[in-house]
Amino acid sequence: MPSKTNTQDPCLSSPSEPARPIAAALEEKDFSQSWQDHLRYSLAKDEFSATRIDWYVSLALAIRDRLVNRWIRTQQTYYEKDAKRIYYLSMEFLIGRSLGNALINLGLSDAAQNAYAEITKVLKKTKHAKALEEFGKALEDIEEKEPNAALGNGGLGRLAACFLDSMATLELPAYGYGIRYDFGIFFQKIQGGYQVETPDNWLRYGNPWELARPEGIYRVQFYGHVHQYHDDKGILKTDWVETEQVMAMAYDTPVPGYQNNTVNNIRLWAAKATREFEFGYFNDGDYEKAVSNKVHTEIISKVLYPNDSMSQGKELRLKQEHFFVSASLQDIVGRYKKTHDINFDCFPDKVAIQLNDTHPAIAVAELMRILLDHEGLSWDKAWSITVNTFAYTNHTVLPEALEKWSVDLMGSVLPRHLQIIYEINHRFLQLIRQVFPGDEQRVMRMSLIEEGSPKNVRMAFLAIVGSHSVNGVSELHTEIIKSTPSLFKDFYELWPEKFNAKTNGITQRRWLLLCNPSLSKIISDKIGSEWVTDLYKLRKLAKFADDKDFQKLWQKAKRESKQRLADYIAKNNNLKVNVNSMFDFQVKRIHEYKRQLLNVLHVIWRYNQIKTNPSANFAPRTVIFAGKAAPGYFIAKLLIKLINNVADVINHDEQIGDKLKVVFLENYSVSLAEIIMPASDLSEQISTAGTEASGTGNMKFALNGALTIGTLDGANIEIMEEVSAENMFLFGLNAEQVLELKNSGYSPRKYYEEDAALKHVIDMIQNGYFCSPAEPGLFQPIINNLLGEDKFLLLADFRDYLRAQLEVDETYKNKEAWTKKSILNVANMGRFSSDRTIQEYAEEIWSAKPVSITFNGRSKKSKPKKNG
Repeated sequence: MPSKTNTQDPCLSSPSEPARPIAAALEEKDFSQSWQDHLRYSLAKDEFSATRIDWYVSLALAIRDRLVNRWIRTQQTYYEKDAKRIYYLSMEFLIGRSLGNALINLGLSDAAQNAYAEITKVLKKTKHAKALEEFGKALEDIEEKEPNAALGNGGLGRLAACFLDSMATLELPAYGYGIRYDFGIFFQKIQGGYQVETPDNWLRYGNPWELARPEGIYRVQFYGHVHQYHDDKGILKTDWVETEQVMAMAYDTPVPGYQNNTVNNIRLWAAKATREFEFGYFNDGDYEKAVSNKVHTEIISKVLYPNDSMSQGKELRLKQEHFFVSASLQDIVGRYKKTHDINFDCFPDKVAIQLNDTHPAIAVAELMRILLDHEGLSWDKAWSITVNTFAYTNHTVLPEALEKWSVDLMGSVLPRHLQIIYEINHRFLQLIRQVFPGDEQRVMRMSLIEEGSPKNVRMAFLAIVGSHSVNGVSELHTEIIKSTPSLFKDFYELWPEKFNAKTNGITQRRWLLLCNPSLSKIISDKIGSEWVTDLYKLRKLAKFADDKDFQKLWQKAKRESKQRLADYIAKNNNLKVNVNSMFDFQVKRIHEYKRQLLNVLHVIWRYNQIKTNPSANFAPRTVIFAGKAAPGYFIAKLLIKLINNVADVINHDEQIGDKLKVVFLENYSVSLAEIIMPASDLSEQISTAGTEASGTGNMKFALNGALTIGTLDGANIEIMEEVSAENMFLFGLNAEQVLELKNSGYSPRKYYEEDAALKHVIDMIQNGYFCSPAEPGLFQPIINNLLGEDKFLLLADFRDYLRAQLEVDETYKNKEAWTKKSILNVANMGRFSSDRTIQEYAEEIWSAKPVSITFNGRSKKSKPKKNG
């Protein structure tokens, strides 16, 4: 461990003693033996008793062995170099499966395939059919036994996972902090066309990638009351007393960089009772009451996003957020004090904390509490440290999505934090009155406390006031939050220097190299493999866009991926789809602003066109939906039912045949996305302009060669700037026109009455064409929304959407023209690597430097570049 401090520079710890030599890296040739040894010695199984899950777990442990020494060495180096560390606080980390990603990043994919082949030979010699069957026909059969880590719901968690991969690949000293949920949001099943939520018990068979850290445990407080007094020196002291206490226990998961020596860490917290059970109740025979405290306590980390439509759900959600924030900050402060315990002057120089959306915003009050109540700092010093440590990423343009907590709830659950928030607000409003004298309306708009019934704490405002940086996740999104009065316009006018754009990105290691081996190979064969760490290198592909031989290879790779998905659909949906048809995808969370309904209206219109003109030369399509609706979101769930009912009618209409098929894939997940993205021809990114903050699905589709049909929303605009409008299919109102139309008095019924084809489509839904006789009027709530407010302007954009879809048809019929556009899309996706995003965060927000890890005397670097 490094010694405490350096007297010459208070922000540099003294050099540590040289690290003890670490064991030599396990060689590839040992891989097969290591895999079999773990089966026997870690799981106590042999090849005759092993299940496929056993083979997966033992393989994961063999891979983890090859991570551990680098993992330890990485942490040693961060102490030796006294590096500034980045802490990424997020309620979600949708990391998917770890096995394939680890093999690629460690450069062990071939070694694993060779080990699989060796063990297959051994099993064949035994002539034991059951053992061979359990081992599977290919390594992929074993990889598929890994469950998706149910640590997230959508784009927020997938972005966080990409960022962690990029931070490790860029050799940045970084940590992810979150909650180790026992259950994900839910496992989605489709029954009778309806979404049915079932528990997502992803930890049923354990998690071989994580290491429990019983020594990494912190006490987290709730409820109680605040006691203030003056000590014998007249200094005001504050105690938070008579609290309910929960223990947060750490579970660590390694995050390897791509073919370098860096292995960073995700630390997830599980709630544990302070006592396993009350012994007095146990002795009295009341066994249920003896364990009730344990059950009540540990529910905090049971499930991702409890239903917060009821007061109990709201309270649990607030407790979840404080639970992981408090444990994380205690851990961060404790790590800092190991080498800098004289004072906290250097804290912002050694610690950068990024708040991923508003969920961790309570961290502002919690760090103040720690610095004030536990470390004895003055208010001004604690506040300066807090603001210079935190940075906040906003992910929404929908005001209703900005988190608020009632003052009553906050005062009950976190009374000390509410007290601190009121003091922050008091001082902040004094500043507003100084800068904008006499503007009491502005004071009310910017107050952290929203007056009303109930009175609320505005958590996004707390995050802005308590951070030195506030970023949006695309250029358009950032401009909207800066200029919209109901968002952060007032704050931008006060602190323009705080606001900046950091357009989202994706990791090409998972979202091209891993998920699309066919396309990755032909790219690397043509231009080399530097694109894996410098995505701008894909620009070299542009000169081959017209090359007929290269186009044929491109088409072959796409067809292989489409066949893989077609096989999946045949197995899981019992539906045969035409691999030669255009695979048209809209896969994302089901939400009105994402406008899956607009897609459905087009599908029904297309169905009507084929029925009317069956001999017309239609480009055949398979329209594929996937995504989950929040359990309490009635309209979104009804939309899933509509999609499935429309699919049922169209797919069974013999007159339609292969010209049009509709598919809803249940339980959308990272691993399912890894099958979908490579198979995509068309990517539907059709949200109402001005509503999607960024999107990352649009990037994944385009990186895998799909062409985008979309609005000028979110990162679609920046994708257009890179790939050019002629290689996309753009339609609809832009963000300014949307506001203009709404302000001028939008009438959806006018569009309905004046467009006969649109009217026919809506009337079919309303009149029960897609309902059983037993469910008349089932979709009337959807029709009421459409013809009433139509909040997201589907009818206004419908006709232009059809125009763009017809342009899609004509282009798809010309295979060479389509393939050229596909190649050019991929060639121009360099800007959308999460490596570029993270490099911008590191340089412009965190002021953090890479730290190269030397392992066995060698340093392996794979530095991605910001510019091509």
